[in-house]
Amino acid sequence: MTILTYPFKNLPTASKWALRFSIRPLSCSSQLRAAPAVQTKTKKTLAKPNIRNVVVVDGVRTPFLLSGTSYKDLMPHDLARAALTVPKEVVDYIIFGTVIQEVKTSNVAREAALGAGFSDKTPAHTVTMACISANQAMTTGVGLIASGQCDVIVAGGVELMSDVPIRHSRKMRKLMLDLNKAKSMGQRLSLISKFRFNFLAPELPAVSEFSTSETMGHSADRLAAAFAVSRLEQDEYALRSHSLAKKAQDEGLLSDVVPFKVPGKDTVTKDNGIRPSSLEQMAKLKPAFIKPYGTVTAANSSFLTDGASAMLIMAEEKALAMGYKPKAYLRDFMYVSQDPKDQLLLGPTYATPKVLEKAGLTMNDIDAFEFHEAFSGQILANFKAMDSDWFAENYMGRKTKVGLPPLEKFNNWGGSLSLGHPFGATGCRLVMAAANRLRKEGGQYGLVAACAAGGQGHAMIVEAYPK
Repeated sequence: MTILTYPFKNLPTASKWALRFSIRPLSCSSQLRAAPAVQTKTKKTLAKPNIRNVVVVDGVRTPFLLSGTSYKDLMPHDLARAALTVPKEVVDYIIFGTVIQEVKTSNVAREAALGAGFSDKTPAHTVTMACISANQAMTTGVGLIASGQCDVIVAGGVELMSDVPIRHSRKMRKLMLDLNKAKSMGQRLSLISKFRFNFLAPELPAVSEFSTSETMGHSADRLAAAFAVSRLEQDEYALRSHSLAKKAQDEGLLSDVVPFKVPGKDTVTKDNGIRPSSLEQMAKLKPAFIKPYGTVTAANSSFLTDGASAMLIMAEEKALAMGYKPKAYLRDFMYVSQDPKDQLLLGPTYATPKVLEKAGLTMNDIDAFEFHEAFSGQILANFKAMDSDWFAENYMGRKTKVGLPPLEKFNNWGGSLSLGHPFGATGCRLVMAAANRLRKEGGQYGLVAACAAGGQGHAMIVEAYPK
């Protein structure tokens, strides 16, 4: 019996906990007020003796667009190279994350680098770790710099959901390969005689967990139900995300977005998925995964997105020697993994207390939270798990809860629900949002966290660079 299959009403300890949250709905009006500027506190720095400080000089991203729109005729490396707007001659290594690979450019980091005009002497490799692929690219870069192997790294990610690889069926692929090896007309005719029309049924990219055969949306719906997250709460949170993103976009706060001239088309200058609606309109949508009683809909889920991002990461002494003013330090980070069936999307809950302990910080020390929003229900379920002593004791082996992130510090410029979620690129967006918010608001520490397919997760501490 697991948390997603055992009703909360049968758990006396948990029922009070679920009830406590069920009467604390998000208030859109109160949460959309401008958050007060964070006062810079006198806190310790997280520098460690005998370890190089790794800094983010800057980061950019293409506008994130709904799949099937202006980027639909491009290839992933076209988008990736548009994000590679850095001094090419100083870069030691390039790392990109991606999830659904274009088979022609499987090492998209290398192809993007060559296409962007980098020296053919600059190595590049591609990583994949579902929705935290860019996070993995960044932390791989941090390791290369901290160990002294490199001084300057470009880390980024890209995803082009407008054109995903669709394969022939396995039977058809086998037939075609065997035909290619056939040496006589008799062998070819014999093979062709085995062809059946159902061989032509295509194989679409998997949208479900390989280990459980369950889609992420279905899992999110079960998770929301297990944590007693209502449809209204999910819609309110999604509306908050879109409204804050629109406000940030209008005020020019999304400074990491760089215009991109689409070949043969107009120049794209901003994200196109930001669409504040109304709770009344959102309530009209039908459940997308568990029908007819589910609570996850198109309105409270992140959408299929095309986009690319990149960050210039350096050893601090190298950045200063070159005359750069860094934006932030990349500090402690943590990867976690748990049950992909019932805890698929709880990565932030598990990673947050671990990275805080590693850094010697508490939730109260964090001035800017940037969490990946796969679904409203996923965010709110993580909130409830993080604020539950019962969950900490029974599922995490911890004595006490880590605590609830204050909403006035949380995803203040929108999140993946509104800005979009190109799987391989979101990690860099999260870190740059944290770094830019710290500079704007005067805070010192940011916490970035994300869930990922496979039941994995990531969290990282970002420290503002002294002005």
